[in-house]
Amino acid sequence: MPKMKTKRSMAKRCKVTGTGKLVFFKTRRRHKLTHKNTAQKNRLTGSVVFEGGEAKKVARMMAMA
Repeated sequence: MPKMKTKRSMAKRCKVTGTGKLVFFKTRRRHKLTHKNTAQKNRLTGSVVFEGGEAKKVARMMAMA
């Protein structure tokens, strides 16, 4: 059976932590920041952990399963 390939689009959007969790960074924080208020920009900082069934789907796309 051949190796599973990684979906490159998913590899660019998320990463695997040291403990094996999958995290992604929130969108809409790259450009056009002048019209967004400070509270909105603060909410868009940081990373989020994939939960439940979503994590399983992403793990398959990352060729971890």
